[in-house]
Amino acid sequence: MAKNARPTAHKRAREKAQQERQKEKAQRRAEARERRASAPRQTADEDPDLAGMRPGPQPPPDWLEIDSPSSKDEH
Repeated sequence: MAKNARPTAHKRAREKAQQERQKEKAQRRAEARERRASAPRQTADEDPDLAGMRPGPQPPPDWLEIDSPSSKDEH
């Protein structure tokens, strides 16, 4: 009795799809590697979110106008 060739065709289709996924994944990895290589280097010494900050209380932002204590006493 001859076997049906259908499982072999399905297996070949799965293998072909797997090879295609591997090629796409390798291409994505190469693109990511290239992006990382061309991206500007960040120094490990300073966190960009904390750049310009110093320890302790921070000065009030420019948009927040705080009246001086002497002006409150006059009113």
